[in-house]
Amino acid sequence: MPAENFTVTPYAVEGDVDYDRLRDQFGADRLTHEQKTRFPDPGHPLVRRDVFYAERDIDSFLEAANGGKAHSIVTGRGPSGPMHIGHIFPFYFAKYLQEQTGALVYIPLSDDEKHFVKEKSLDEISDYTRQNLRDLLAVGFDPDRTRIIVDTADADVVYPLAASFAKEVTQSTVDATYGEPENIGLSFYPAVQATHLLLPQLVDGRHPTLVPIAVDQDPHVRVCRDIAAKQRYDVAKPGALLSKFLPSLDGPGKMSTSDDAPSILLSDDRETVVDKIHTYAYSGGQASIEEHRAKGGDPEVDVAYLFLYYFFEESDERIEQLAAAYREGTLLSGELKEVAAERIADFLADHQERRAALGSLEEELSGYRLTEAERQSARRRAGYPDNALSQQ
Repeated sequence: MPAENFTVTPYAVEGDVDYDRLRDQFGADRLTHEQKTRFPDPGHPLVRRDVFYAERDIDSFLEAANGGKAHSIVTGRGPSGPMHIGHIFPFYFAKYLQEQTGALVYIPLSDDEKHFVKEKSLDEISDYTRQNLRDLLAVGFDPDRTRIIVDTADADVVYPLAASFAKEVTQSTVDATYGEPENIGLSFYPAVQATHLLLPQLVDGRHPTLVPIAVDQDPHVRVCRDIAAKQRYDVAKPGALLSKFLPSLDGPGKMSTSDDAPSILLSDDRETVVDKIHTYAYSGGQASIEEHRAKGGDPEVDVAYLFLYYFFEESDERIEQLAAAYREGTLLSGELKEVAAERIADFLADHQERRAALGSLEEELSGYRLTEAERQSARRRAGYPDNALSQQ
């Protein structure tokens, strides 16, 4: 599919994405060098290397984060399958910001949405939700400054807020933003997503909120910002940090567990990671060793290099060395794959060790749940009495 013909929505990514054109279509701003320098030193590779490449209202968040004022991060998960490495890097980015700035982190799991869009039963979605929760807990967030919300389990707070916000969104807006929904659940879901993004402010009062997400999720932010602009809600429009897609193993594009392209799962052991990288990772090298030595390779399309560049190699100096050696032909494609496979396997081994050390899910999750006082605060700020039934 040619570059001028691509589709990016929260539910489908097709074609060769032109990120600059997409940013213009969505009306987002380019993340500037000056803005990057305002992230906590030494900065994060996802920011330094333009993986997060576009933004909305990030300045107010950075000002609050650097000034010791209240600020929060919202980044969620749709539990429709096992998590892969493309799913997890926004959460490790959120953890980095939490450690550096003390940010509140809210993690919503949209199990209801995945039931609307996937051919999976509620039991299947529930099983994936539990699996995904263990992976999110393994990241190591501070429970005192982190809240995890599951839509169906926390319906007592999610639904009243979503019902309030739903009145602010017309069906024509939903159709124009997302396309015609397949069912009424998807028509309603933007109000639930707005609840996710505004919940930190509804619990703790007005403050800057940042949503670090892949660019295909930006329509949710746009609808939420329209709701936040209504005078009846004392909340600031959430800001956004929009990322490019981690490439699939078979070439640059979105890594997905829902198509035929293989993915590196968080549960993969070292042998599996090595095998997937060597067997499937698209190479920017030449057809033969001799030709590669003579002409060099192209790191910009080499998936092993891109994995290192996006997330798995912290050192900018090392990244530049690998790229230079690959272009010169002194570093072979197989050797570059070995470097990437080992870095990814090391990362996953550490993650899996923390996951295995967790106790029961109910016990581990208890410290991350909204308290009753927080639930009441959110409902009250959305216009609901503390106990609607007691008012009858």
